[in-house]
Amino acid sequence: MAPPHRTPPWGISVRRPGSSGPTRRSLLAGAAALGALGATGCSRVATASNVKGGDLLDRLRAQGVVRLGIAGEIPFGYIDRNGELTGEAPELAKVVFKRLGVDRVQPVPTEFGSLVPGLASQQFDVVAAGMYINPDRCEQVVFSDPDYQMLDSFIVRKGNPLGLRDYKDVVEKKARFATGTGYAEIQYAVEAGYEERDILIVPDQVAGLNAVEAGRVDVFAGTALTTREVVKKSSKAEATEAFKPVVDGEPHVDGGGFAFRPTETNLRDAFNVELHKLKKSGELLRILRPFGFTEDEMTDLTAKELCGG
Repeated sequence: MAPPHRTPPWGISVRRPGSSGPTRRSLLAGAAALGALGATGCSRVATASNVKGGDLLDRLRAQGVVRLGIAGEIPFGYIDRNGELTGEAPELAKVVFKRLGVDRVQPVPTEFGSLVPGLASQQFDVVAAGMYINPDRCEQVVFSDPDYQMLDSFIVRKGNPLGLRDYKDVVEKKARFATGTGYAEIQYAVEAGYEERDILIVPDQVAGLNAVEAGRVDVFAGTALTTREVVKKSSKAEATEAFKPVVDGEPHVDGGGFAFRPTETNLRDAFNVELHKLKKSGELLRILRPFGFTEDEMTDLTAKELCGG
């Protein structure tokens, strides 16, 4: 279950990027332009119905397109240098929705913190941003089962001079600590005893890498995947070994999935059926592998488990 200290329920740890790619700002700008172009030729997002479990899937099939809420974050969901929608969640969505009879996906870019509110206000049909599944968010949306699991890791100076391996080390060695806006790592650090007011909050892992390289902080916390990707071309920083944060005294593993409006359980259930077929066949790993995912990130966890019950 999630840490007792709660961030806004739409906050997320991540999860993301590589220093070799475009910045978060440029990604969002490109996504906004693409979204604006797409909106001119597409009907408005489908509205809610009174059908038990929702009839959104039928309406998406009829209109032939599903709108995906993305946050412009590598590798989870972003617009690439060619102006194309990609990332682990959009690429998986393309396959699943094709199988469900919906031929096209359309990105609706927004800030990560606006994904859950945007879903609720029907700005898009589904959140496809690699969102961590936790009890806070489960109070507001319904999740697919996770398509990946994730451990944490730190960005530190080369050689890891302070020997930081987990949040307990950060507290005991009084390290200057940073993480991203709304990241779950905020609460993991607080649970370990770090004062929340002393945490430097930066926009994303690229800004976190910059802070470590510039010596403004000793450590930046993010997901294992995003930290190892972002430091690849850095001559000053490295990623530590992945580890499980401690939540309520127990080692914890996060998992990310797709979010749907609570009224649309029929769509969520149909999505899950296809997702599990992809897991069983091994095709899921094939889809996610180009974005840095490995066998270690594959999981049999369920949304029910991650929601706390």
